[in-house]
Amino acid sequence: MIAARSIAAAQVGGITFAAGPARPAIGVSFEFFPPKTPELEAALWRTVTRLAPLAPRFVSVTYGAGGSTRERTHAIVERLEREVGLNPAAHLTCIGASRAEVDQVARQYWQSGIRHIVALRGDPPNGAGSYVPHPDGYRFAAELVAGLKRITDFEVSVAAYPEVHPEARSAADDVDNLKRKVDAGACRAITQYFFDPDVYLRFRDRARAAGVTVPIVPGILPVTNFAQVVRFSATCGTTVPAWLSGLFDGLDDDAETRKLVAATVAAEQCRRLQQAGIDEFHFYTLNRADLTYAICHILGLRPTAAAPGAMGAT
Repeated sequence: MIAARSIAAAQVGGITFAAGPARPAIGVSFEFFPPKTPELEAALWRTVTRLAPLAPRFVSVTYGAGGSTRERTHAIVERLEREVGLNPAAHLTCIGASRAEVDQVARQYWQSGIRHIVALRGDPPNGAGSYVPHPDGYRFAAELVAGLKRITDFEVSVAAYPEVHPEARSAADDVDNLKRKVDAGACRAITQYFFDPDVYLRFRDRARAAGVTVPIVPGILPVTNFAQVVRFSATCGTTVPAWLSGLFDGLDDDAETRKLVAATVAAEQCRRLQQAGIDEFHFYTLNRADLTYAICHILGLRPTAAAPGAMGAT
């Protein structure tokens, strides 16, 4: 179990963390993506080695648009399980493959000892326009979840969208879609990142009212490149608040201060969610350890005495 230490009163970036008894233990999970070059792959494994002692409940590995990183995703997930001893979750999408092909990938994961799948509809390849299901494939994530559960008893996580999926007809329809995924066998939802904790809490309440009873784990994105986050948020429907823009204003050439601001913002976001009873967080690491590790430290997480084994960056 991850240790949650008592934290003395301190001020970080203008935010006061009050003294008091140790916070309840929290759970964390980390997301990585398949790197494209040997140098970036070495950086990924350095990140894994740095974060593994925090004993995440699981770590997930993304699947590129159009299934473009299938082989690399598979290789990384297997290595995480075999050499590092973490609990890896492989992303799997409906894009560009028949049901038989997707089922075969899932069976290969199970045979390799991978028991956790993050089931997603997926995004079409860049430039491919709007989503069109494969004629012989799973059309949507709910169908993929049901297909995975027919194969064997995978642990299945799915995506949730506090600010509504860009292609959803309405917020209510979006929650209904999440309910269909859960009814098909998903045991956890992981949200798209957001910056206003109230956005998540309102979404959680709507989902609970609709009968979604599984954990809805908030996705946390430490901001390493503000301009990049603004561009990506415009495509995925995440609101970038004016106050966040103000915090990063003038820091384009000040990397050290950007890191301090980013860690402070994300830690405060988590702290507010903790006050509302949230005890699990999923970090989009962007294959970087420093900010995620710092945020976890602020939240009271410390390396475990029996952490998963470190590994070389090969």
